[in-house]
Amino acid sequence: MYRHAIGYWDNPARRLLRIRYQLLGGLAFAIGIPLSLRMAFVPEILSNSNHQVTVFAAMIAHFMGYVLYRRLGTFPGVAAAGAILPTFALTYGLVFLIIFFFRLDYSRFQAGGSFLLSSLWYFGLAVVVSRLEPVRLAVVPGGDVTQVTSISGVAWRMLVSPGVHNERIQGVVADLRADLSGAWERFLADCALSGTPVYHVKQIMESLTGRVAIEHLSENTLGSLNPNQAYLTIKHGLDWLAAAVCLTLLSPAFLLVGLLIRLESNGPAVFRQQRVGYHGEVFTIYKFRTMRLESPGAANARERAMTADGDPRITRLGRYLRRTRIDELPQILNILRGEMSWIGPRPEALPLSVWYEEKLPFYRYRHVVRPGITGWAQVNQGHVAQVEDVNTKLQFDFYYIKNFSPWLDIVILLKTVKTIFGGFGAK
Repeated sequence: MYRHAIGYWDNPARRLLRIRYQLLGGLAFAIGIPLSLRMAFVPEILSNSNHQVTVFAAMIAHFMGYVLYRRLGTFPGVAAAGAILPTFALTYGLVFLIIFFFRLDYSRFQAGGSFLLSSLWYFGLAVVVSRLEPVRLAVVPGGDVTQVTSISGVAWRMLVSPGVHNERIQGVVADLRADLSGAWERFLADCALSGTPVYHVKQIMESLTGRVAIEHLSENTLGSLNPNQAYLTIKHGLDWLAAAVCLTLLSPAFLLVGLLIRLESNGPAVFRQQRVGYHGEVFTIYKFRTMRLESPGAANARERAMTADGDPRITRLGRYLRRTRIDELPQILNILRGEMSWIGPRPEALPLSVWYEEKLPFYRYRHVVRPGITGWAQVNQGHVAQVEDVNTKLQFDFYYIKNFSPWLDIVILLKTVKTIFGGFGAK
C-alpha cells in the first residue's frame, strides 16, 4: 500500500495545503492589512461602528468566497486561478448589496481593499499549491484502465506489483468491475484503510473530463442520472423571478436591438423556431434574427437548421449578436412560459432532434430537465451540429444531469461570462 512521506506536513510550505492555514491566512491578509493601514493614520478607527460593520461584512464575504471557491474546484474544467475573481466578486457583491439595501454606512477602503486582497491571496495560493502538489494518481493494471492515462494534467503512475510504495499520491485508480487478483484486491483494501482514496476508472474519467460515457449505460447509471426534484422545483421558481426582473430592465435594449436588425436587413426582428424541450415537448423558441431570410426551398429542413462556420446567411450585426450571445436573450420569454431555464442542455431544432434520436441511443433522456440558454456542453464544447460532435455533447449533458446542483450551475454561469467576452463556440 501507499505510505505518506515522513515529514510531509512538517514542511512550512506544505502547510499551505491545509484548509485552516489557507482560510486563516486569507482572513489575516485580506482583512488585517487594510485595517492596519487605516489604524496607522486613524488609531481610533476600530471604535467606529461603520468600520466595525465593514470588517464583519468583509469576514463573512471572505468566508463565503472561500467555501464557494473550494466547492467549485470539485468540478472539472474550472481553472483554480480563473474562478477566484468572479467567485469573490459574487460573494462580496452580495454581502455589500445587503448592506446597501439596509442603508448601513461602511468603509469603501476596507471593503474594496479586502476584496482585492482576498482575490490576490487565493490567486497566489493557487499558483504555489499547483507547484507543491501536482495531482498524482496511481493506476492498477487490469480491465479498462489504459484510456485514463491519456488525460492530461495528471501525473500518472502505472503500478507493476501490489507491494509497498513510498511515493506520495492523491489516489489509486482501478477498474473495480474487472477480475483483479486477490493480491490486487487486498492492495486496494489496504489503500482504503490507510486513507488513500480508491477510484473506479469510470468515476475518475467523468471527474477529469466533465463527461459521462454513454456507450454502455447500465440501469444503475440511468438511476444516478435522475435529477434532484427539489432543486428542479426551486430552480424553476428562481428562473422565473430572474427572467421577470431582466425582462423589465432590458426592455429598452430589446427595442433598440430589434430596430437595428430591421434597419440592416428585411424580415422580422425576432426569429422563431420549433425545438424539443422539457419532457420531449415541442415548443417555439425566440431569438433575435441574425441571418438573412431565405426561400423555404433553398435547402431541406435539417440543412436549414444547421449553422456552418462562416455561414454566409449571417448578417454583420448578427455575427456580433451571436458572438456576445445577445441573440439568445429573447428566450427570457420562454423561461417565463416555463419552457426553458437559464441553465440546462441547449434545445435542438425539431428536424435535428429527430435525426439525433435516430442515431444516438438515450438522446431523449437529456429532456429530463428544462433546456437552457446556456449549459455545460456550451461552455466546454461550443456550438456543434454533426452527429459525431453531438455524441460528445450528449456526454456533457449527461454529466450535467448527473451532477445537477446549484454549485454546477454557478460554475456554468462563471464560464458563460468568460465565454461571452471571449466569443468561444459562436458561429
